[in-house]
Amino acid sequence: MSAPHPTGEADARRFAAGPPPSTFLAGHGPDQTVQTADGPAPFDPLRLCIFATIALLGWVFGPAALVVFATIGFVGYARARRAGLTRSRCYLRDTRLVLAYLAVLAVAGLVGAGWWVARLAGMA
Repeated sequence: MSAPHPTGEADARRFAAGPPPSTFLAGHGPDQTVQTADGPAPFDPLRLCIFATIALLGWVFGPAALVVFATIGFVGYARARRAGLTRSRCYLRDTRLVLAYLAVLAVAGLVGAGWWVARLAGMA
């Protein structure tokens, strides 16, 4: 016979008996060094790599990349707003402003893509 599957309540009790999650996260926010066996690991500027990759995609794919990224961002923020998010860590803070910004970017990308296609077709 196998042991009975633990209930959510048993898992909660076991989790509550251990150290608080803050002890694992203390002093280790995003983009900060993490302690390793050999001492602190060097700072990893992952976001800079991400920004460079997005810039490369924008350069290679032009306005179409802007439309795709703006649309993905808009859909993500729209879902988050429906779920109750009203303040964002984005520089614009208010999710309504972020949604408006992303909508403007998507429209600009569509206009740019139309201009790009017209130019390729010899119409502009």
